[in-house]
Amino acid sequence: MKTVIWGLMIPFIGTAGGAACVFFLKNDLKIGVQRALTGFAAGVMVAASIWSLIVPAIEQSAAKGRWAFLPAFIGFWFGILFLLLLDHVIPHLHRGIDQADQAEGPKANLNRTIMMVLAVTLHNIPEGMAVGVVYAGLLAGSGNITAGGALALALGIAIQNFPEGAIISMPLYAEGKSKPKSFWLGVLSGAVEPIFGGLTVLIASLVVPAMPYLLSFAAGAMLYVVVEELIPEMSEGVHSNIGVVFFAVGFSLMMALDVALG
Repeated sequence: MKTVIWGLMIPFIGTAGGAACVFFLKNDLKIGVQRALTGFAAGVMVAASIWSLIVPAIEQSAAKGRWAFLPAFIGFWFGILFLLLLDHVIPHLHRGIDQADQAEGPKANLNRTIMMVLAVTLHNIPEGMAVGVVYAGLLAGSGNITAGGALALALGIAIQNFPEGAIISMPLYAEGKSKPKSFWLGVLSGAVEPIFGGLTVLIASLVVPAMPYLLSFAAGAMLYVVVEELIPEMSEGVHSNIGVVFFAVGFSLMMALDVALG
């Protein structure tokens, strides 16, 4: 159980570490740096969705023969639709930015930052669920999920959470909030991960046969975030190839971690 608790906390620690950058860096992150970090995060999430979630979901359904893809297919679409629903219920980054851009001055910048906090918090929900469902599979004794593979997913998400923490705390400080308050707001954006991860472990342990559906559900939710939020952010403006290069870096690093530790 200690292994599971630490696994759920690792991504949260990544967010906290990124938020702590506000104590060491003087200026806000440059657009190019933000684009690179966003591309890196997208690459990590795509690789994690494939190797740590979708592939194990299909392998666990191997007994279905040619229909082994079906649980992963169904779970994936439920994940997409779940995030689509959240997108309409929770204030959305793009809608908030559009509203902020219509205004001018410090208040507009603050509104944009608040929307960024909400967006990152929304991103962290499926990430926490992904880690939770993998560790639930580990507890259930699933042969397709190893302790190394679960750790690789947790570490990969922690790596991509580090820049997210910085992207929140640094702009908050630039808008006039104190360093401690900016740090704690960045930390709180990641608090949903261990919460939703723990809830997923509790639910998944009660419905072990549904594990392939839950794994692919988390994958669908994560990929929705990548396509809806991260890819547009890393591609906007000139020199968008920076985001593409770091997407490849994040993807290859997460792929290597999953294979090496799995």
